[in-house]
Amino acid sequence: MWGTAVELRNWEKRKDMSFALGLGMSITPFEGLHRKLVVAIDIGTTYSGVSYSILDPGQIPEIRGVNRYPAQEHVGGDLKIPTVLWYDQAGVVQAAGAEATRDGIELQAEEEQWIKSEWFKVYMRPSATQAPNELHKIPPLPLAKSVVEVFADFLRYIFSCTETYIQETHASGKAIWESFEDEIHFVLTHPNSYEGPQQAMMREAAVLAGLVPDEAAAQARVSLVTEGEASLHYCIQSGLTTEAMKEGKGVMIVDAGGGTIDFSSYAQVGDAFQEVAAAACIYSGSVFVTSRARLFFEGLLKGTRFEEDIDVISERFDKKTKPAFRTSEDDYFIQFTGAREKEPTLNVRSGQLRIKGSDVASFFDPSVDDIVQSVDEQTLACQTEISSLFLVGGFAASDYLFNNLKERFELYGFDLSRPDSHINKAVAHGAVSYYLDHRVTTRVSKYTYGIPCNVPFDPSNVDHKKRESSKYQNASGKWYIPGAFDVILPRDTQVAETREFRRSFGRVRKQLSDLHTMEASVMCYRGTEKCPKWIEREPEMFTSMCTIEADLKELCATLKPQRSIMDDGAENEYYRIDFDIALLFGLTEFKALVVWKDDQGQEKRSAAAKVKFAPDDND
Repeated sequence: MWGTAVELRNWEKRKDMSFALGLGMSITPFEGLHRKLVVAIDIGTTYSGVSYSILDPGQIPEIRGVNRYPAQEHVGGDLKIPTVLWYDQAGVVQAAGAEATRDGIELQAEEEQWIKSEWFKVYMRPSATQAPNELHKIPPLPLAKSVVEVFADFLRYIFSCTETYIQETHASGKAIWESFEDEIHFVLTHPNSYEGPQQAMMREAAVLAGLVPDEAAAQARVSLVTEGEASLHYCIQSGLTTEAMKEGKGVMIVDAGGGTIDFSSYAQVGDAFQEVAAAACIYSGSVFVTSRARLFFEGLLKGTRFEEDIDVISERFDKKTKPAFRTSEDDYFIQFTGAREKEPTLNVRSGQLRIKGSDVASFFDPSVDDIVQSVDEQTLACQTEISSLFLVGGFAASDYLFNNLKERFELYGFDLSRPDSHINKAVAHGAVSYYLDHRVTTRVSKYTYGIPCNVPFDPSNVDHKKRESSKYQNASGKWYIPGAFDVILPRDTQVAETREFRRSFGRVRKQLSDLHTMEASVMCYRGTEKCPKWIEREPEMFTSMCTIEADLKELCATLKPQRSIMDDGAENEYYRIDFDIALLFGLTEFKALVVWKDDQGQEKRSAAAKVKFAPDDND
């Protein structure tokens, strides 16, 4: 497996050096035939980062992080940059990332009437996700831009930073970059709650940002992975799961970010990992701590001469007080104005607002409670006993959050830990590891999926009799009832990546040309029935997930006309086509194939059928 003894020694040396530097490495050599570059981009609600790996055939890949960005060189660099953009009135980006938070930028923005955009990722959330109470305090999207356009603008910027970093860091970096430029494979991360529509938006943003030239390239060269699964791969790569799983128990990854907190639970089977509960996601990340603080400041200072300083106070709280907060026993001070300013009744002295630690704790505690409740729900849903929790993500750096969760979870018998001092790199590094090692082979369905269909009318069936007025006769002379739901995948089902879920379809049309293309709708049922049969019973629980389109001209070429006698005695000529739709739910992305048999009885498959996701307009 390892090759020569020299290669083994080199691997051990590189592994030790890699982890000493906070880098990661795959455990197996790259098996590709030519050199390749994979870039993982983690755009978070508050901070974003990039990791990458240059893959050489036969060599063990090393995962590196981009740790130098414009306006950060003076502090030695960092693995993350703020997810912030400034636009001019024409909608052109004037500053982004660390450059958008440099000293003096606010004054320049005011003089030139720039518009700030931050926390925009929250607007990409699925409409079915419960909206957080503080959502009205999230800054609106700028200049009537869509969230895809803003996402693409930031994606373009951070990728440009990646290009510069690789060219400047590696020997012959420019030549290396030019050799990869048109073949880079991207891995984009997203919250556990994202579904097909949000994944489609991210691919659209990748095209708009110029990462790939078109939709076809986006399908071929852009992979998507949940933040929870990426974090698991980081923990695997760091060796953290070995001890936790040695007794056959499972682990839960709690990825606490700026906007979302993701919950993902896994058990190890051999060298592979299986998801043992449907991944969950809540909107209760660190931005909502700041939002609660702002509401507090607004109530405290309303009608006072300091009311106009609320923006500054909130920003200082977000950047300094929030990350430094450890205990509710101490008071905290926010410097926001001149040292001569004071107002004892408002706890303002020497230009500082004093706030009690108990008040700061009240901004954090709803998120602590939300995490504890979600872990409890996830644990109950798990098919394997959970022994250890790993807290990762930018919000995990909060000592108050970590200490309170650790204290609460010890009562449950859970061991809670943070991987290391670089918890904010877990998602980006793990996303590269996901691409290289791909250790999760089984996932759990969140909802019930199926296809709306028409069923043959059965006069002895009570449900059919109720719907008799809607029955219709098709071209073959048979009677059908519309509005039924054919369950393909029940919720909370473990699904292997390679497992196909197939359903047979028969289509009847008078004109052969009407069968040349096929469309089928896949729907998601979010209710509690185990096997819903009729859409009209709970129409609000059914949402259109996507439409599958496929070209069936090859199949139609073998069809012969058939004849039927209608109820009125008239003879009718028609064509019938039979095929299967094969769906794959066990991947990080939904896939579909059309399968049929030719006139020789040989099974044939289309190239992946085109999947068009229904738009998801959230609040």
